[in-house]
Amino acid sequence: MTLPNDIRITPQLVADHGLKPEEYRRILELIGREPSFTELGIFSAMWNEHCSYKSSKKWLRTLPTTGRRVIQGPGENAGVVDIGDGQAVVFKMESHNHPSYIEPYQGAATGVGGILRDIFTMGARPVAAMNALRFGAPDHPRTRHLVAGVVAGIGGYGNSFGVPTVGGEVNFDARYDGNILVNAFAAGIARTDAIFYSKAEGVGLPVVYLGAKTGRDGVGGATMASAEFGADIEEKRPTVQVGDPFTEKCLLEACLELMGSGAVIAIQDMGAAGLTCSAVEMGAKGDLGIVLDLDRVPVREEAMSAYEMMLSESQERMLMVLRPERQAQAEAIFGKWGLDFAVVGHTTDDLRFRVLHQGETVADLPIKELGDRAPEYDRPWTVPAAPAPLGSPPAIGVDAALLRLVGSPNHSSRRWVWEQYDTLIQANTLQVPGGDAGVVRVDGHPTKALAFSCDVTPRYCEADPFEGGKQAVAECWRNLTAVGADPLAVTDNLNFGNPERPQIMGQLVRAIAGIGEACRALDFPVVSGNVSLYNETHGRAIPPTPAIAGVGLIPDWTRMARAALAGEDQCILLVGALEGWGSHLGRSALLAELFGREEGPPPPVDLAHERKTGDLVRRLIRRGLATAVHDCSDGGLALALAEMAMAGGIGATVNGLTGHDPLAVFLGEDQGRYVVTTRRDDLDAVQDEAAAAGVFAPWIGVTGGTDLKLGEADAISIGRLLEAHESWFPRFMAVGAADAARQQEAG
Repeated sequence: MTLPNDIRITPQLVADHGLKPEEYRRILELIGREPSFTELGIFSAMWNEHCSYKSSKKWLRTLPTTGRRVIQGPGENAGVVDIGDGQAVVFKMESHNHPSYIEPYQGAATGVGGILRDIFTMGARPVAAMNALRFGAPDHPRTRHLVAGVVAGIGGYGNSFGVPTVGGEVNFDARYDGNILVNAFAAGIARTDAIFYSKAEGVGLPVVYLGAKTGRDGVGGATMASAEFGADIEEKRPTVQVGDPFTEKCLLEACLELMGSGAVIAIQDMGAAGLTCSAVEMGAKGDLGIVLDLDRVPVREEAMSAYEMMLSESQERMLMVLRPERQAQAEAIFGKWGLDFAVVGHTTDDLRFRVLHQGETVADLPIKELGDRAPEYDRPWTVPAAPAPLGSPPAIGVDAALLRLVGSPNHSSRRWVWEQYDTLIQANTLQVPGGDAGVVRVDGHPTKALAFSCDVTPRYCEADPFEGGKQAVAECWRNLTAVGADPLAVTDNLNFGNPERPQIMGQLVRAIAGIGEACRALDFPVVSGNVSLYNETHGRAIPPTPAIAGVGLIPDWTRMARAALAGEDQCILLVGALEGWGSHLGRSALLAELFGREEGPPPPVDLAHERKTGDLVRRLIRRGLATAVHDCSDGGLALALAEMAMAGGIGATVNGLTGHDPLAVFLGEDQGRYVVTTRRDDLDAVQDEAAAAGVFAPWIGVTGGTDLKLGEADAISIGRLLEAHESWFPRFMAVGAADAARQQEAG
């Protein structure tokens, strides 16, 4: 059934499109009449939170977005950063949270497809992918289903497309039960003299539709992503897109070939809001109008209405402004790759967005007001409340706590997940998931490599969004440093609840302030990103989750560091230690994971200390003095040492610290620390470097044997650690598979 364009606009219809009464009144003032049904849909698509950032724009402007290496900051499909030798890394992270909860396989798969298009739309060939996943409690009845579907969707799309997945996060918390997070990251490499942008230029030039045909899948997806979930969640399933990675691979090759031909003036991915958003953004950025003739749009379903075509989020599609003299050449390229190529409109000089369908004008709107002049709100916000005070330390030994922690849902091995991803395709991967950062060689360069990491600790952000935002940036910076990379820039994915609630808006405001302070102090600018709000179900918000994904440059990957202990009888140093080595148990993994306690402030982040310590660690790596490096984060020194021992298959004996609580020493989560190992012959050189840098780097133990011995605690064999660490995830998912099989038999 096709939808007519003359449907009467009622208050309920306006509300169903996610528009507030005052926003609808603004529409009436802008166009001087009642909008058509298609025009209402266009305004809904362009003015929703997902596309317009209307609640966050004010605060996003406070972030540092420039730097000596930054070629393109926020505002394009992806950020672009110079990596030397005439090359740039192009990267971005985006959310596909709501679609992945409704339809986990396709939601996650099309999240990967969308972020990959953002990269190659800029002229870059994708070389790496990551993902940050947050699921509900392991014992929630939907969690296993969601984990299985999301992981399969990410692997199914990324593996088929042919990009290695080199890092990410997977965490569980009951607050994500009704609203999981699927944040997808991708990076590519382009020539600095061949970056492509979405700004249309020139009047009377052809607007060309490229790629797959348009269907009804994903209609209204961007509006759905800008609202809370309620009892009607199952009715939203048709708003989830359906992806085809093999078509996307052809689209990649066709686009890169077309870009090399000199035919492209501007190009834009059809992502959220599909044809509407891509056309409006291209025209508005170039101060041009756009005319679209929907009768020329390739479709795969019969009797599609103008409304459906304009709001469809069918995947694997692009929109381009073309040099007219190159049209035949461009069409031949897309024909060769078996993809649609259709001239569907042209640019104008009247700043109008006009849409024609079946001989009628179904939309005629001011393009600037649709695009870069959407509503912007300064929403009221409250300062987040201080966290509950920290109680007495729990009564548990260091050895027992560590053994439980390595086998807990949030700190067990993620091998079950990442082994479903192709981590080695393209043959450039140097470090797969499981370490501090994924690392990929820069193809064609003898020594250069790129490092990638994604980090956030929501329990810190909930206790103190400002410190939590700082810590997310600092941990990402540390993870890149730990492999020997110079941190270049970040992309963020700010996942929060309903911004219309002052306490949620306060979380967002303070987290952005913390992120900005850390990025400025660490010369780590924000060059792209995404804001995902309204992550709530029945009024229950997710924890504030501002994910930070960073990119670093390794000048010589033969001097790259790894986390695995690399030899017997080597010295273990805690570089960046404070007096007492460790002390901060507030909001620690120990309290949260083992005892369900949410107490105390998060650990403070001293950004000057972070920078000084990280710069030292990088020098030690590049001088060949560090044989293994791992940052201290969740689980503190104990978990860092356990991970290093398990990765290297080598034990360690670490001193105790007289007069200090061993739980705080070994499981405290003080920031700005790295575990570094060095050969005995190099110990003096390392300590001299540390002293010269003004960094405390005590020698705390030695490597060797098959056990991990922490102070006075009982020794734990590496085999026992590995058994606990590697067994939780497969056991958890196997139970889910067995339950599904029993249900199928019963049915």
